[in-house]
Amino acid sequence: MQELITTPVGDARLTRFPTPSRVKRRAVLALGHGAGGGIQAADLQAIAGALPASGVEVVLVEQPWVVAGKKIAPAPKTLDAGWVPVAEVVRKRARSTPFLVGGRSAGARVACRTGLVSGAVGVVALAFPLHPPGKPEKSRAGELLGSGLPTLVVQAGADTFGTAAEFPSLPATHRLVGLVAGDHAFKVRKVDPPVLDALVAAVVEWTGELLR
Repeated sequence: MQELITTPVGDARLTRFPTPSRVKRRAVLALGHGAGGGIQAADLQAIAGALPASGVEVVLVEQPWVVAGKKIAPAPKTLDAGWVPVAEVVRKRARSTPFLVGGRSAGARVACRTGLVSGAVGVVALAFPLHPPGKPEKSRAGELLGSGLPTLVVQAGADTFGTAAEFPSLPATHRLVGLVAGDHAFKVRKVDPPVLDALVAAVVEWTGELLR
C-alpha cells in the first residue's frame, strides 16, 4: 500500500504494513531511511515484516529527495521539513492509537529531532550515527539525548558511526541495545552470527513495554 504525501520540499512516499485482520492494532510506527539508501534497508524491512503481527502497524517513509530520484541527501533542516508533515498525517490517521517514530541512521536523527513536535510517544533509533567514521569528536549525542521521549537505540557491534560502548550515559527514558556484530547496515561477516533477529526482538520487546 503506497501513497504520496505533499511536503514543502516535495512529495514523500508512504508504504504501509498494516496489522493482520486477526490482530488488534496497538500502535503505529513511522520509520525513515538513511542518507545512503531507501526503505529497502534490511533492518527496516525486517521490522516491517515482523511488527504487525505484534499489533504495531509499520509505515515506511521515503523522503522527497529519494522519491525525486536524487542521489545525495539534503541538509538536516530539509530532511526535517520533508518528514514532519508526513508524520502528522500518519499520526492523525492513527487516531487514538499511540504513534511512534523512528528510522535508521539519518532517519534516526530526524526522528529524535522531531519526535516531540510530531506528537509521537516514543522513538526507535536504529544505527544512530553518533559521529562520522573516524571522527568521534564530532558527536551527535545531543540530538539523541534531547529527543524528550522514551527512545530505543539499537547499534551493531562494528558500526563505524559508533558502537554501543561509545555512547554517553543515557537518561532513564532511553534504552541502548548493543548487538554482537554487524556494520552500520547491520551486515555481518561470514564468521559472525546474524543480528537482524536480535534487532527485531529488541524493538518488539521495547514497544511491548512502552504500550503496556
